[in-house]
Amino acid sequence: GYAVMIYGLRPSSRGRVGLHSADPFAAPLIDPNYMAESADVERLVRGVHLVRRILAQAAFAPHHEVEVSPGPALQNDDDLAAWVRRSGESAYHPVGTCKMGVDPMAVVDPRLRVHGLQCLRVVDASIMPTLVGGNTNQPATMIGEKGAAMILEDAGETVG
Repeated sequence: GYAVMIYGLRPSSRGRVGLHSADPFAAPLIDPNYMAESADVERLVRGVHLVRRILAQAAFAPHHEVEVSPGPALQNDDDLAAWVRRSGESAYHPVGTCKMGVDPMAVVDPRLRVHGLQCLRVVDASIMPTLVGGNTNQPATMIGEKGAAMILEDAGETVG
């Protein structure tokens, strides 16, 4: 057998992260707001149709048994859209909660310094304003390397 996963690599839906209380040790409120945008749902429905066409090819016949999810009973777009909304989930690569930029919604400036504060930077994938079309590991590593270099530069130390 085999498994096929379908993910929207550039979702339009946007979630929110907020404070739960004034207690700095309290967990934040996180609302990922998955599938809020119809474009995200439509993209995944098209993905289901595409995967089904691919898996219907003769090369897969010796390995194909039964479709487990969403299942052969779900064929039309409305049923598939309901399934996507019900079962859609994260690929565990959140970004953008502290995006970098100069606009009012940005948390950090181009040197990763938190707007309005001194001596505080954010150096992780949360500064990415949008999700990359793949795993976030390498971009996060590059952000860490560049952030470390910026901190050393701003401290007057030579880099390299």
